[in-house]
Amino acid sequence: MIDLFFWPTGNGKKISIMLEEVGLKYRIIPVNIGKGDQYTPEFLAISPNNKMPVIIDRDVEGPPITIFESGAILMYLAEKTGKLLPPDTRGKYRVLQWVFWQVGGLGPMAGQAHYFLRYAPTKNEEGMTRFRNEVARLYGVMDRQLGKHEYLAGDYSIADIAAWPWVYRHDWQGQDLDDYPNVRRWFEAVGRRPAVERGAAAGQDLVDRSVQMSDEEKKLLFNLDDRAFASKS
Repeated sequence: MIDLFFWPTGNGKKISIMLEEVGLKYRIIPVNIGKGDQYTPEFLAISPNNKMPVIIDRDVEGPPITIFESGAILMYLAEKTGKLLPPDTRGKYRVLQWVFWQVGGLGPMAGQAHYFLRYAPTKNEEGMTRFRNEVARLYGVMDRQLGKHEYLAGDYSIADIAAWPWVYRHDWQGQDLDDYPNVRRWFEAVGRRPAVERGAAAGQDLVDRSVQMSDEEKKLLFNLDDRAFASKS
């Protein structure tokens, strides 16, 4: 059994989707990032960067294995099961370069776009334009790659699992998939996979999307202080 410390965000869904794809048994342990669960001493003991997701794999010889950072977790689960990451050096790094592209580029830039376009207490036109445009550039990179290959690294892999949950909220990033026909084709094809459907649905009951995030929740989630709200209209 794998314990998955989780909240239904882009990074969290990477791991629930991966666990569904490889068929490992897991249980979700909610980490309510709007309530500050990520800052508790108990959570910091397993995630020193106070971010979820984290897994604890108890189905191993010796002590349980604890891993934080979604990219590392994807690699671990792929190697544990022998699935969705080629064993040969060329194939492995063909996939991993796109995993690192996501964790170092698409995820952080899309996350900043979410903040400036959707959550920031006050409008910052420079930030909105900067991150909307950078996400558009990254979608263009993806669109060109997917114009040559069915999936990001050729065959379906952890690279697609890493990227798909972040494209899911393309509207939050100011993007229209009609501008990226190859991304749209890929996004819809991946989304039809039964394991992706199950993994994307995991934990949806934990969040009421109809309720607007409070200022206190924004402070905890985005590491803000009162100055961020001083000029809020």
